[in-house]
Amino acid sequence: MTKIWELDFYSRPVLDDNQKKLWEMLVCESPTDAQSTAEQLFRYAEFIPNTEVNSVRLREALEKAIAQAETPPDKIRFFRRQMNNMITKACEDAGIPAYPSRRTLVLSQWIDQRLQDYYPTLPNYQAGNNPSVSLPPPKPQPLPDALMGERWAFVSLEASAFSEMADWEIGFSESFPPTMFGLQPDALVPGLIIYSSRALPLAAWMSGLELAALRFNAMPPQLVLETGANDAWILANLPTPDLQKEGQALEAAKQGSNQIHFIAVQSRPDDQSFAGFWLMQELNLA
Repeated sequence: MTKIWELDFYSRPVLDDNQKKLWEMLVCESPTDAQSTAEQLFRYAEFIPNTEVNSVRLREALEKAIAQAETPPDKIRFFRRQMNNMITKACEDAGIPAYPSRRTLVLSQWIDQRLQDYYPTLPNYQAGNNPSVSLPPPKPQPLPDALMGERWAFVSLEASAFSEMADWEIGFSESFPPTMFGLQPDALVPGLIIYSSRALPLAAWMSGLELAALRFNAMPPQLVLETGANDAWILANLPTPDLQKEGQALEAAKQGSNQIHFIAVQSRPDDQSFAGFWLMQELNLA
C-alpha cells in the first residue's frame, strides 16, 4: 500500500529569544483507506529558527522524521504554494517526490488544533491571524475529449458504508474514515457517479491527479473537479434550471457532511464494480 505524508513548513505565532517568529515543520501520514485510525497515523513536529529557513535544514528535519518513522513515505503532499521551491527541493534531496495538493486533510486538522490548543500555551506566543494561502478560484479547463463521461448521477451514501470499501471491487481509489473528520456513522455523504464507456482510462487519468473537491460553479453553471494546488476541470456543463438545482443541492448536502463527498467512475449503472472511487473533503486552506 502506498504510504503518503502531508507536510507543512511555515512560521508559527511563537517568537524566539530574538523576537523573531519560529518556523515549524509538521509531517503527518495521510489516511488512504476507511480502516485507518488516528492512532495509527505517524506525526512529527520540529521547530526551526528563522535564521535556518532553507531547503537543507528542512531536509535534515524531514530525515529525522523518516528515521523516527523507520520507513520513508512514497510521496509527500503540501498545500503551501509560496513554499513550493523549498519544499520540493528538500523532499527531492531526501529521495521523496513532492506534490502540491489540497488533499492534506489530517495536516489541516492538526494545524487548526495546534493554533487553538498548543501554540497559546508556549512562551512568547503572539496571537494574530494565520497567514492566508488562499488563491483566486482557478479557471476550469475542459476534460480531454476521450475522457468525457456520457452520463452522470448524484447519489449519497451513509458514512458507515465506507467502512466496507475494502470489500468493494475498485480499480483506482483513495478514501479515509469520515468519522475521523467529525461525521456520525448515519450521516449522509453526497457524491457523483460518472458513467463512461472509457471508465478505466478516465479513472486511471484521475488517479494521477491530487483530487481535492467537487463543486458546483454558478457562473457559468458547471460541475468542476478541483485538483492539485490550484487546478480545476469541467466535468459537466449544467445548462438547464433543473440541472443547476442539482448542483446547488450538492453544495447544500456538502454543508451537512462537513464538506465530505465522493466521486466515482463506472461503465454502466448496473455495474457491481467501480473503475474509480475517491472520498474527498473540501478544505478552506487559509
